[in-house]
Amino acid sequence: MPSPPPDLIELAAAIKAWGVQLGFAEVGIADVDLGQAEAGLQAWLAQGHHGEMDYMASHGSKRARPAELLPGTLRAISVRMDYLPKNAAADWRAREAARLADPAAAVVSLYARGRDYHKVLRSRLQQLAARIEHAIGPFGYRVFTDSAPVMELPLAQKAGLGWRGKHTLLLNRQAGSMFFIGEILVDLALPVDAAVSAHCGQCSSCIDVCPTGAILGPGRLDARRCISYLTIELKGQIPLELRPLMGNHIYGCDDCQTACPWNKYAQRAVLADFDERNGLGSATLVDLFGWDEDAFHRRLEGSPIRRIGHERWLRNIAVALGNAATGARGNAALVAALQARADHPSALVREHVAWALARHG
Repeated sequence: MPSPPPDLIELAAAIKAWGVQLGFAEVGIADVDLGQAEAGLQAWLAQGHHGEMDYMASHGSKRARPAELLPGTLRAISVRMDYLPKNAAADWRAREAARLADPAAAVVSLYARGRDYHKVLRSRLQQLAARIEHAIGPFGYRVFTDSAPVMELPLAQKAGLGWRGKHTLLLNRQAGSMFFIGEILVDLALPVDAAVSAHCGQCSSCIDVCPTGAILGPGRLDARRCISYLTIELKGQIPLELRPLMGNHIYGCDDCQTACPWNKYAQRAVLADFDERNGLGSATLVDLFGWDEDAFHRRLEGSPIRRIGHERWLRNIAVALGNAATGARGNAALVAALQARADHPSALVREHVAWALARHG
């Protein structure tokens, strides 16, 4: 591949500097050849490990071929943005473990305790694209962040932002995995960055800690068993055999990340958008189960949690309340909270509440 002209080399350096100014922790540039990743995706889909996430398969080759999604695409400007809340304690991983051990605590994934990352990253990526356009004039581009059929993680790998850990998430030696990724597809022949090697070694902490056994082996995830999938993507009943394994997780799951040794290097967010809202890092199951639909939508304005809707929110919390029976069987407050929803208009909620009440005996 011929060397890019000096003006493109200078532009690439400027793009990285502008990205940091906009709140991104790191910016890398990759070509868009995802041939290797495409084969892995097709095998994963063929095994049905995507569950109800039909969108993973519905766009055919476009997911692994960015130039088909946006004709003329030559490069991906890939970014990552740290999201660990600024006020997270130095021992945040130990504190998260303590909440998991408290049957009355409602555990919400760290990334979802603040503002919806889709909105934050998309806005910042658009601003970065605008800066490029101001510098060079009109060019072809499109911004993405978990919002279209793009294989974001392989692009971030190629751009040198990290390696794919055994839990399938992107890992960075300086920042662990507590960050979001996004990209701008561009028609500019920018110089590309080198990928980094993997540094998981013999560690299997993420595999060992997964409550539901969703990580089948290094880099092999059955999403149908993943608590994040069960609490966010799954629309209907949570499988009976998986409910007791979910503990008090009500939205997402960070267990594989909190167990990962690399996350001792996790960096705090630089943007206030990811500050915790609504006390979601300290809330109880009973308190959150008491929110009616209006309170749910009002309190979670601008939160990624709103997209699952109030019905699935109650479904998830009902399971956690049922699991609380292992440490607080027959607890009057937990049982009363469940009984208050026993005649809920939703059959989905009623079934999960009945299951939870049966657990309390």
